[in-house]
Amino acid sequence: MGGFDLSAMVQAVAIAALPIVLAITLHEAAHGYAAKHFGDPTAYLEGRITANPLKHIDPIGTIVVPLAILLLSTGGILFGWAKPVPVNFGNLRQPKRDMLWVAAAGPGANLVMAMIWALVLKTAWMLPLNYFSVPMSEMAKTGIYINISLLVLNLFPLPPLDGGRIAVSLLPHRLAWKFAQLERWGFPILLVLLFTGILGSILRPLMTVVTVIIATIFQLQT
Repeated sequence: MGGFDLSAMVQAVAIAALPIVLAITLHEAAHGYAAKHFGDPTAYLEGRITANPLKHIDPIGTIVVPLAILLLSTGGILFGWAKPVPVNFGNLRQPKRDMLWVAAAGPGANLVMAMIWALVLKTAWMLPLNYFSVPMSEMAKTGIYINISLLVLNLFPLPPLDGGRIAVSLLPHRLAWKFAQLERWGFPILLVLLFTGILGSILRPLMTVVTVIIATIFQLQT
């Protein structure tokens, strides 16, 4: 009959759900952990330094938007978000310096998860072909893609993305203050870049580089 295959869609959602939720929620938890390490206990006191996805999930940003992008297969950069972890930068021991590490913790968590999923994929390929190894392989591929997407996207130097906060940390004080003023316009700018395809044309080559590096490390087919 028509092109709509409900069972295939349910299967795709089931395979993608766990990697998506982990990628987005552990990204936020990593920010909170880094903030606590450098002197700000705000996220810790609110119970946000946890792998429990219920503490981080935004129903639209964590589930609906990323799954829609994956299912529609538009070839765009994966985009999603969780409830932001509260960070009081004024509590950090050296706010301008420590902001870099708090911001970098999220993409760092995505890099680690991408490598873990690469190991899962390698393991799945080593198993006999069966009803378990195939979905395990597909889930791992999705996990690698999602985490590399979020890693590269969040390092884009535009506040309030992590890359923007890293840039604020690295710039001289006067330039940092001026650059930080972009934050109020950051999300609209990001959406324009995303839906015009400009963001994808910038980030997709970087995603390819990261993918090739991880595939080489784990001796995966590319």
